[in-house]
Amino acid sequence: MRSRYPSTSNFASSFGPGPVTPAIKAIMIANAAAYVVALLVPAITLGLGLRPADVVGQFHVWQLVTYMFLHGGIFHILFNMLALWMFGVELERMWGSRFFTKYYFVTGVGAALTTMILSFTPFPFANQLYYSLTIGASGAVYGVLLAYAMYFPNRPIYLYFVFPIPAKYFVMIIGAISLLSAMNEPGGGIAHTTHLGGLVAGYLYLKGGRVHLFSEIKYRYLKWRINRMRRRFDVYSGGRAGRADEVDRRVH
Repeated sequence: MRSRYPSTSNFASSFGPGPVTPAIKAIMIANAAAYVVALLVPAITLGLGLRPADVVGQFHVWQLVTYMFLHGGIFHILFNMLALWMFGVELERMWGSRFFTKYYFVTGVGAALTTMILSFTPFPFANQLYYSLTIGASGAVYGVLLAYAMYFPNRPIYLYFVFPIPAKYFVMIIGAISLLSAMNEPGGGIAHTTHLGGLVAGYLYLKGGRVHLFSEIKYRYLKWRINRMRRRFDVYSGGRAGRADEVDRRVH
């Protein structure tokens, strides 16, 4: 997956949103540390991964949070952290680190609770889900992707690094895939219910008015002023083509 949009920093790059922001950097470090510890002590995964039977039967409620920091392999953690960086950095710049961190954990825990709830349903996969172990930051990352699509719905995401799809449609597609996969392929080794839960939790949280209205209005106003100043500068300088080149160099 690839995203192209203007960065709010002075860092120029041809790929990605720019430098890692503080909250995302802390999350990445925590995930990397947990991954190394799990490699050295594999048994820790059984105690910290999400297993509904343990949460209910033994009251291991910490699993609702700790499962987010464990991963099943190097590519699992790399792709999750790559997606977190690509889609989360601009959200953190816009919201601030405190709210972004809160949102990240709300969607991660919400994804875990979705898995818990579905494990008690009468669906055929519920019993298997109840005893299955879920690990990974994917639920929270899907929540971040949902927020990205809500704020920047028309920005293209490059599916398989080739096909540009507007973010809003991309999220619809992966949401439908997660829903169908959760119903038809519960044993496929991928926590589709957790992915779906991250999307749902993110949507409900943002639609519930949790984003600070003043911060959002301020962001939109500043963006409008910047665009207006750029247009005025182009007119007086007579150098629209040159200015366009400068803008292109800051597209990530």
